[in-house]
Amino acid sequence: MNIRKSILMRVYLAFGLMVFGALLVFGKLLHLQYVDGGEWRAMVDSLTIRERVIEAARGNIYSNDGSLLATSVPEYELRFDAMSIPEEANDVFNSKVDSLAVSLASFFKDKSARQYLAMLKGARQKKQRYTLIKRDVTHQELKELKKFPLFKVFKEGKKRYSSSLVAIRENKRILPFTNLAARTIGYKNTKGDTVRVGLEGAYGSYIDGRSGSQIMQRIAGGFWVPVNREVEVAPVDGSDIISTLDVNMQDMAQRALEKQLIASDADNGCVILMEVKTGEVRAIANFTRDSEGVFREKYNYAIAQGADPGSTFKLASYLALLDDKYVDLSSSVDIGNGTYKVPAHTIKDSHAPKKSVLTVLEAFEESSNVAIAKLVNTHYGSQPAKYTSKLHQFGLAQPLGLQIPGEVNPWVKTPESKTWSKLSLVQMAYGYELRLTPLQTLSLYNAVANDGKMIAPLFVKEIRHLGNTVQKFEARVVNKQIASSEAISKAKKMLEGVMTEGTGKRLSSPLYSSAGKTGTAQMNDGARGYGQRRYQSSFAGYFPAENPKYSIIVVIRNPRKGYYGGAIAGPVFKELADMVYANDMTLHGTLAARKVNTAGTKVPTTLSGSKEASTKVYNALGFTPTNLNSLLQRRDTSDKPVPFIETQIKEGVVPNVMGMGLTDAIFTMENAGFKTRVSGKGRVVNQSLLAGMNLKVGTPINLVLN
Repeated sequence: MNIRKSILMRVYLAFGLMVFGALLVFGKLLHLQYVDGGEWRAMVDSLTIRERVIEAARGNIYSNDGSLLATSVPEYELRFDAMSIPEEANDVFNSKVDSLAVSLASFFKDKSARQYLAMLKGARQKKQRYTLIKRDVTHQELKELKKFPLFKVFKEGKKRYSSSLVAIRENKRILPFTNLAARTIGYKNTKGDTVRVGLEGAYGSYIDGRSGSQIMQRIAGGFWVPVNREVEVAPVDGSDIISTLDVNMQDMAQRALEKQLIASDADNGCVILMEVKTGEVRAIANFTRDSEGVFREKYNYAIAQGADPGSTFKLASYLALLDDKYVDLSSSVDIGNGTYKVPAHTIKDSHAPKKSVLTVLEAFEESSNVAIAKLVNTHYGSQPAKYTSKLHQFGLAQPLGLQIPGEVNPWVKTPESKTWSKLSLVQMAYGYELRLTPLQTLSLYNAVANDGKMIAPLFVKEIRHLGNTVQKFEARVVNKQIASSEAISKAKKMLEGVMTEGTGKRLSSPLYSSAGKTGTAQMNDGARGYGQRRYQSSFAGYFPAENPKYSIIVVIRNPRKGYYGGAIAGPVFKELADMVYANDMTLHGTLAARKVNTAGTKVPTTLSGSKEASTKVYNALGFTPTNLNSLLQRRDTSDKPVPFIETQIKEGVVPNVMGMGLTDAIFTMENAGFKTRVSGKGRVVNQSLLAGMNLKVGTPINLVLN
């Protein structure tokens, strides 16, 4: 083969290889385009295009009185699109950017105008379209920012330029009243498994609304920017929840509970205020010791902590005895020296009895453990199932089915229970060997106040969307009649007796009647049992007794400064009831219907002081005596008239304040120019300086009250 042919062969071979390679490349291109193209395009899109979820504004939660308990407020992340002004319009950009930098520096006060200018111009040079300006910007701030140069749409000559501001909205959940009923309002946690707490969790499907979407594109630098300024699918805002809570009552409840927890040095506690007829919960407070003297809402003890209720459960035991007609209020029970021996155990009363034989009414009023254990053991000892069946009949063994999650199931054992023993019946009689939450116990008291009808507590009254009612909730009856009307009536008398003659006597008010029961129980400390001497103090009741409107339970656990229910939990009941009574005008009736002079025909006490002021008081109280001058000659409620002394105040002259109350005495002395020192309480019975003496202004005087 000659050289020419050899060269041609090599050329043809090389050319053939090149053509073959080109055909392979072309074939591969066709395969990628038409066979694998869809898959690769989807992959590219997933890396450069994505759909961003636009969260809907969550619905609000309102209180019963229309106050806002929880709401969503928009917050924005602000970005700067440096290329919204075309490159050919650099002169327009440069004429506005200085003013924008000055405006941003003045508004946010976090950088100087020079620093903002460098950042904005740097973004322009790098052709960035998504430069971060600020996070967590409020809606009101955004409205102001939209007025800044380059951030607003403007015209330059005949040409219109769009805004360089990119605002990305996020919704932030806030509680306007901060910690007020925070645990009941709850929250929604979407990290990992969704945690449902309170109203936020229970009604999340209504509150959340429906999310929208917006197409985002990835640009240089790894930033994601909206393809369009407007969202593709607009979000639908959530519905509003109208709760039963009352802001003022909730505030009262929290303040009263926190004060007593600090005073008694307790671990935790709760208080619930509920309307008797409707079951609507007006206030529910739960506090846990966070540090010395500091308590916070961390756990909803009211619905989630089941424990031995103690003496507040005696109401159920006596109600069973009354309903089965085993006893009457006048039935007698011999408690001996306040001890009662049962197999392997001796039941003791907390105090030595004043007498050995009590009526059923007296035994309840004095909260005798021996009396109720003896009565239950006597009448149900041979048939314990009848007693436990009665408790189940009352509805105490079934959960209330609350509108918020977290309710612990009650536990009321029966003779078939594995833990039933010879002691179980007598222990249950006074509130041990069973488990109830505070709200479950309150439902029993509320049922008695409600003439025997037990209703499930209500936390939500209504759901609204855009102002229109979506759903309404009314009281759900758990048990139409837990016991006979006769038994309920007697139980009411027993509860009223506690407040007038028994362990709750010092908690009663002269302004309104109340009914209730104190409770003290040793706390079970797990494997260590009851040996640690830790107590749960409680009080449950309702008011006004003759026409109940509100029921309340207070539970305070492990107080270190006392532990009896009347001394620890009772004051919270009284303070809350007093405040509610003072604020709820429906409890007062009309002025004409009030019994102003409860002493009958006796003249009310009139202390020495101003005749004009006394006359005004009598008129305000509706007193219209036939002879006002004669009436003002009396200073006390005795039959013997006492001359009324109208005190004259003259600077430097010692006034006569004998017989005055503390406020009037101090007012009179201070206005006469004397420094007052006081001891005792009641009326002034002695003053150290004689009336009528002329002395130097500022002279001290001692007043003794008795």
